[in-house]
Amino acid sequence: MPDPFEAIRYHSLVVYPETIPDTLEVTARTDNGLVMGLRHKEYPIEGVQFHPESILTPDGKHLLQNFLDQVSTAAAV
Repeated sequence: MPDPFEAIRYHSLVVYPETIPDTLEVTARTDNGLVMGLRHKEYPIEGVQFHPESILTPDGKHLLQNFLDQVSTAAAV
């Protein structure tokens, strides 16, 4: 995956950094600092505010495959 990578979002929702509890960490931001991804520090929970499945997200299939690989590895443990 390129770092950073381009992703498409279709909304104006935001997560304010000051509202993020200590149990979550930011995993993705826009160029101007808006939070686009969160991960729980203890549980296998991830969330994004963009559309990896969109044809306008060039590396979306790769991103989704990485996620599915992580889920299947975690399920096997």
